[in-house]
Amino acid sequence: MTPLLEVKDLRTQFFTEDGIVSAVSGISFSLEEGETLGVVGESGCGKSVSVLSMMRLIPPPGRIVDGQVLFQGQDLLKIKDKEIREVRGNKIAMVFQDPMTSLNPYM
Repeated sequence: MTPLLEVKDLRTQFFTEDGIVSAVSGISFSLEEGETLGVVGESGCGKSVSVLSMMRLIPPPGRIVDGQVLFQGQDLLKIKDKEIREVRGNKIAMVFQDPMTSLNPYM
């Protein structure tokens, strides 16, 4: 059975005037349907950049330099821009760091 989400050796770097900053250095995990993953860590350790990379929302000068993000067997890093826009929000989403702005506390 294919995992719902499988991240393989994801690497994201920022190319700045001062040099290259490695923000995500080879994360890998697999989630089956119905499983939950909590990502915790110190400020600046790459949590947000990791998830933004998975969703292909990294702004310049950032760039995903390696890895795979397989959602339902489809590599989100290789599909066209139009296709990823159809996946985001409809099939996969993220809760940003301030959940009170993303989630309705009355529901």
